[in-house]
Amino acid sequence: MTPLTDDELIALIDDLESDRAERKETWNGSAPEKGRQAVCAFANDLPNHNAPGVLFVGVKDDGSPTGGAFTVTDNLLLSLADIKTDGKIIPPPTLTVAKRNLRGHDVAVVTVWPSDAPPVRLDGRIWIRTGPRRGQATAQDERILNEKRRYKDRSFDTHPIRAATVGELNKSYFENDFLPQAVARDVLDANGRSYEQRLASLGMIASVEEVYPTVAGLMTLGSSPRTWIPAFYIQFLRINGTAYGDPVSDEQEIDGNLETMLRRLDEKLKAHLSVSVDFTSGTTTEVRKSAYPLSALQQLVRNAIMHRSYEGTNAPVRVYWFNDRIEISNPGGPFGSVTVENFGRPGINDYRNPLIASVLKMLGFVQRFGFGIAETRRSLEANGNPPVEFEVQPANVLAIVRAA
Repeated sequence: MTPLTDDELIALIDDLESDRAERKETWNGSAPEKGRQAVCAFANDLPNHNAPGVLFVGVKDDGSPTGGAFTVTDNLLLSLADIKTDGKIIPPPTLTVAKRNLRGHDVAVVTVWPSDAPPVRLDGRIWIRTGPRRGQATAQDERILNEKRRYKDRSFDTHPIRAATVGELNKSYFENDFLPQAVARDVLDANGRSYEQRLASLGMIASVEEVYPTVAGLMTLGSSPRTWIPAFYIQFLRINGTAYGDPVSDEQEIDGNLETMLRRLDEKLKAHLSVSVDFTSGTTTEVRKSAYPLSALQQLVRNAIMHRSYEGTNAPVRVYWFNDRIEISNPGGPFGSVTVENFGRPGINDYRNPLIASVLKMLGFVQRFGFGIAETRRSLEANGNPPVEFEVQPANVLAIVRAA
């Protein structure tokens, strides 16, 4: 992802017919919504430029600078960076945000690289560009975007499982539960896509021509995902003690599709969360306090499901609950821009499984991208727990949460 030079950026600003440039005078009014549509379209890269598109803020439609009272503030740059993490565009786009001085004027520059796994959606709609115009994708556009996927370039969660058939996918669950959460209602009512086209558009099968379920398709819709992805389950142990080898009072392998597995785990966590009652505070009102905040445990497990490696391992995500702590083990080390050294730092995130991340967002298990660790730290502090501890290795991440 090499940044574009000043000359390249100026050339895009001046080319008023380019489908790789979007210009906004300010970031007020309808600009944030239209800007997100442009980012979604650049990520889809329907013309197949294999080159980044750029959203300029501080530039008029005719290419001249906004001037006047417009300034590129830190708040503006943070708002633009939020496009990647606010969960409106899925899979999360690959983009950078920078303040650049072009022809003597400061401009906010959002550079968006084409997605490896199109189509990309904004609030359940696929946006594309044709010349300087943007619009929603037609059925033919979707087919082209589906065909742009390259198995050798794609993340493992988008690979097809050729030994499986489309019959492994739960059609009723897809049409009645998942699809309404994934695609905007007006698009569903209007598009008339076939079952296979809808599956392909959401990455659940390889393509309409190759009707093989993908890894993410089996995880999301499969009747028995673990048959095809042996590592796709959560091993839960409640250990009555503080050391490995102490007696186990509860043990369960939690599996099923993504939604079923995470809801079963939530039930298990709630069942084991003991609540103490404090009558010693000098008030007549009892004070209830849990040893762990449910939100923190949910964030850590969902992050593990999202970011773990499913390739070349049969190890599950492990949740080991001791008397003094909970350990959550993720069989997948840092990925991409995340390293052992910068793991957990605010603003540093990457996606080993972008399609699984999208599904978790569609199902409501993830509200924003890149905020799981921050929410964990916040909820632990509010509950009186020590900070979460991470032991990060190249092929594994262990999170330790100690009791309040």
